[in-house]
Amino acid sequence: MFLKTSFTTLIVGVFVVYVLHTCWVMYGIVYTKPCDSPRGDNCITPFLAGNPKLQLSIYTALQSNAEGGHTLIHKEEKFDVNSKFERIVNVSLPKKTRNNGTLYALIFVHQAGVSPWQDPRQIHLVAQLTTYMVPKPPEISLISGEDQTQKEEAHGPTSTSDHPVSHWRSRLTLNIVSDLFLFDREYLPNDVHRYLRVFQNGKKMVYLPLLFVDELSNRVKDLVINSTSVELPLTISYDSISLGRLRFWIHMQDAVFSLQQFGFTEKDADEIKGIFVDTNLYFLALTFFVAAFHLLFDFLAFKNDISFWKQKKSMVGMSSKAVLWRCFSTIVIFLYLFDEQTSLLVLIPAGIGSLIEVWKVKKAFKIHVFWKGGKPTFLFGKLDESERRTEEYDTLAMKYLSYLLYPLCIGGAVYALIFLRYKSWYSWVINSLVNGVYAFGFLFMLPQLFVNYKAFNTFIDDVFAFIITMPTSHRLACFRDDVVFLIYLYQRWLYPVDKTRVNEYGVSYDERPKGKKHKD
Repeated sequence: MFLKTSFTTLIVGVFVVYVLHTCWVMYGIVYTKPCDSPRGDNCITPFLAGNPKLQLSIYTALQSNAEGGHTLIHKEEKFDVNSKFERIVNVSLPKKTRNNGTLYALIFVHQAGVSPWQDPRQIHLVAQLTTYMVPKPPEISLISGEDQTQKEEAHGPTSTSDHPVSHWRSRLTLNIVSDLFLFDREYLPNDVHRYLRVFQNGKKMVYLPLLFVDELSNRVKDLVINSTSVELPLTISYDSISLGRLRFWIHMQDAVFSLQQFGFTEKDADEIKGIFVDTNLYFLALTFFVAAFHLLFDFLAFKNDISFWKQKKSMVGMSSKAVLWRCFSTIVIFLYLFDEQTSLLVLIPAGIGSLIEVWKVKKAFKIHVFWKGGKPTFLFGKLDESERRTEEYDTLAMKYLSYLLYPLCIGGAVYALIFLRYKSWYSWVINSLVNGVYAFGFLFMLPQLFVNYKAFNTFIDDVFAFIITMPTSHRLACFRDDVVFLIYLYQRWLYPVDKTRVNEYGVSYDERPKGKKHKD
C-alpha cells in the first residue's frame, strides 16, 4: 500500500513540477527585457517610431527565390501597420501549379513609391500557397452509388488517389508587431532574431518592422484540391500583433512543424492548430491546463485500473460478460476513430485502453496461454458458485433494457444505410457498431464509478471533448459518464447510509468507543 501511494504521489509531484516549469517557460516567452537606457549603444530602436510611409506588395512565383518570373496579385499603397483589413483576390494558377505543382507568395513591406526589388530597407517573407496531402476519399450512398455532388461543386472535383495531391491554401494571414519596443543587444531573444533586420542610422541601430506569416491559420478545412482550376480565390488577412504574442506564435508554429518532422500527418497537425486559431492567450492557458490534467487523470485511471485487476482473484460481484462487452466496445471505438482519421491525441489513449481491456478479459475468464510447437493453446478456468450467481443477476438486469436497445440500434443502422453516405461498406459497419456501443454503454458504466480518478476524470473529458476535434458521435458519448454519475449521486442522496444500523459484526458506525475515564 505504501509503495502504491508513494508511486502515485511521485507521479503527481512530477506533474506539478512540469506544470510549474511550463508556466515559467511561458512567462519567459511572453516577457522580453527592454533596453534600460534608450540613448545607450546597446539599444536597437524601431523603424516604425519615425512613422514612415509604407506599402504592402504581394507577388506569386513558382520558386521561392522568384527565379523564372513573378506576378503581382495585391498591393496596399497606403499601408497602415495599426489598421486591420481583409481582402479577397483571385490568383491565376500557372500550368505547372495545376499539374500537381507548387506556388509561393512573396510578401514585401517597403517604402511607399519605391519598388520592393530596389528598396534596401524592405522586408519580405516567403509563404507556400500550396501543400501536399492525400485527399479524403469521397463518400457515396451504398444503396444508389451516388456521391456528394454538392460538395464537389463547392470544393472542386474529388480525387481517389492514395498519393499526395497539391492542395490550395485559401488563406494568407499576415502580422506586424506594432509595439515600439526597444531591444537590448545583450538580451535579444533567439526566436525574434531570425525575423530581425537591422541597419545602421548614424550611431544608432534601427530594426525594420517585424513581419510574420501565420501558418497556424492554414486549416485543412480551407484547403482546395488543385486540378483544372485556372483561377482560385485567396483571402489575405492582416492584423497588428504584440511582441509577446509574436514570440508565443513562433514557438507554437515551430512545435507544430516539429510534430510533422516526427511523423505527424497534416491532419494531426491541423487538430493542434485548431487549438490556437482564433483564441486569446487566456483560453490557450485554459486549454493547456485542461489537456495536462486530462493526460494526468488518464494515466492515473489506467494505472489504478491495472492495479485493481492485477490484485483481483475472483469475479464475485462483477460480471465477466460486462468485461467482455467493454473489451469489444473499446476495440470498436478504436477502429471507428481510426477510420475517421481522428487526431492522435484521441486515438492513442483509445488504443491503450483497448489493450488494457483485452488483458482484463484474460483475467476475468481465467485464460491461460500455453505454447506448444509454436502454436498457442488456450485454457479457460471455471467459475465458482458465487460467480455464477453474479452472472445470473447481470443477465436478468440487462434482459428488459436489451428489448429497447436492439431495435433502436438495428433501426439506426438501416436508416444510416439508406439516407447517409459512407466511404465504404466497412465504414458503414464500423459506424453502426460504434453507435450500438455508445447506446449499450449505459448498461456497463456503473462499475467504472468505483474506480479511483474516474469520477473526476469524466468532467475533464467533457472539457477536452470541446477542445480537440473528434467525431460528433464520440464527442456526445463523453457525456454518458455524466448521466450515470449524476444518477449515482442522486441515489446516494435519496438513499443515505443508515449509520445507526448494526452490521453483521454487531457494530454500528454511530456508536462511540467506550473507554475508562481517567482523571488528571
